[in-house]
Amino acid sequence: MDFFKHLATVRRHRRAVRKLCFKAGLIRQGLTHDLSKYSRQEFWAGVKYYQGYRSPQAREREVLGYSAAWLHHKGRNKHHFEYWTDFADGKRVYVDMPPRYFAEMVCDRVAASKIYLKEKYTDAAPLEYFESRTDIDGMNPKTAERLKYYLTMLRDEGEEKTFKALKAYVKENKSKK
Repeated sequence: MDFFKHLATVRRHRRAVRKLCFKAGLIRQGLTHDLSKYSRQEFWAGVKYYQGYRSPQAREREVLGYSAAWLHHKGRNKHHFEYWTDFADGKRVYVDMPPRYFAEMVCDRVAASKIYLKEKYTDAAPLEYFESRTDIDGMNPKTAERLKYYLTMLRDEGEEKTFKALKAYVKENKSKK
């Protein structure tokens, strides 16, 4: 069991997200990001399935066929597009994410890439992950298009310009919950 390694990874991730959220003008979200990772359901699964180079939830999924920690996490954290899935008339409905949670998702994805890739991280990595591993069939098309736009901007124009633009996007759309 890797209690201290998992704890350190969670803390590094939260710190990296906090820095990016602050750049995007999301002070409260930066401070409260992923607090559910300290819950019993998520934390102990993280310790048990810790690998250090990817989310423990991926390993839990391989072992059990699903991740109870992920189900707990996505149901409590609005910065995951999966949170914004509903059912109406027997069909799945993929809701376009509100701007502040969308921006937090961008911060989360960039920070996760930095934490897991370490010195191999480049500004292209979050876009590569999105294009190769994100199930966009479960994401609202507008959210997917917007995410690709900002991750492409990150790759092509760098972090400073991207998070300045993301901050402007959140500010311009503040009235949208």
